Amino acid sequence: MSKKVAIIMGSDSDWPVVKGACQQLAHYGIPYEAHIMSAHRTPVQAAEFARSARKNGFGVLICAAGMAAHLAGAFAGNSTLPVIGIPLKGGAVDGLDALLATVQMPSGIPVATVALNGAKNAAVLAAQILAVSDDDLAARLDEDRQIMAAQIAAKEDKLQQELSQL
Repeated sequence: MSKKVAIIMGSDSDWPVVKGACQQLAHYGIPYEAHIMSAHRTPVQAAEFARSARKNGFGVLICAAGMAAHLAGAFAGNSTLPVIGIPLKGGAVDGLDALLATVQMPSGIPVATVALNGAKNAAVLAAQILAVSDDDLAARLDEDRQIMAAQIAAKEDKLQQELSQL
């Protein structure tokens, strides 16, 4: 059985962004669970989930939070599984605080951090991590890259056609 991905969001207001990660994981056929937990309001439950994630079949943890954004760090501090943080836009400084809180982790407790609201990239990174030991998943990732390259080539052709008509 392949490893699952856990997607943890700090609040239900994070769902519109986090949904993109769920859709991307579904696209790759990666099993996942999504939950709402808070590093501050439900610290015991969050820590227990992180500590038991490996034995519960998870291979990667994705944590999305805004404002102080301690969720990914709290999970990384309680698990040796790879943790990917999605800092969310909003608040007084429009996500800069979330970005800094997610990316500025102490030595020995890393959190891979994607762009503000970068849920899709978080899911792709999770897929790449799992693909290290899953050749079928690696092939799906390669196929998506080929599709993206073909899309860019088609756009380049269209641009050159328009330029030739100027």
